[in-house]
Amino acid sequence: MLSRRELIRTAVTGSAVVALGGGVWLLADDLTRAARAETRADGRPRLPPGQRVIRRWKPMGGDAGDPSAGAFRLKVHGEVESPFTLDFTELLALPQAALSVDVHCVTGWSALGVAVGGVRVKDLAARAKPKKGARYVIFEAAHGYAANVPLAAAVAPSVLVAHRLDDKPLPRTHGAPARIVLPDLYFWKSAKWVTGIRFASKNEPGYWEQRGYHDRGDPWKEERFA
Repeated sequence: MLSRRELIRTAVTGSAVVALGGGVWLLADDLTRAARAETRADGRPRLPPGQRVIRRWKPMGGDAGDPSAGAFRLKVHGEVESPFTLDFTELLALPQAALSVDVHCVTGWSALGVAVGGVRVKDLAARAKPKKGARYVIFEAAHGYAANVPLAAAVAPSVLVAHRLDDKPLPRTHGAPARIVLPDLYFWKSAKWVTGIRFASKNEPGYWEQRGYHDRGDPWKEERFA
């Protein structure tokens, strides 16, 4: 059986079929060719190197958290002036954003134009008021999962605490009731079943970063492994 690292290396070599999580997904070569010809507003190609387009956002693995909206609590804390905690009703009462984003998995697939909805992390940060020394954000999730990102990446306008997918409630397999969606980094940074957004003065490698993944995870630089 292939290790996760071997599987990723196989997936990004341009194979026609990628087998993941017990399912087989055919790579959409026509969509891949079209995406490679497009350019983002920031001048980068829409499709990062080593990626192939699939037709639907594929739910990846992970130890599932509690999908109940009633049990949801999001703690915004750490190096901030005004820490707070939200329940799901309070999350829904905040200003909402509906975005179309591209998702890039470290295993080599990309899903383009994914419709997600939720609350911008930058709005939560504005309420919490990060202290001057805050430089990083640690996304905390079920079962102790964590993903570290620079503060600037976490508060980009495209980063959400997402609770909707394709104009429907987020499915459990995608991290219901809410997850992080951070489309400009490899998607292991987008923690499912999110429980906390912690601001930190020092970098703290998360779950996959401690297991050999790259600390930053920029798809356009192919930052898969440390």
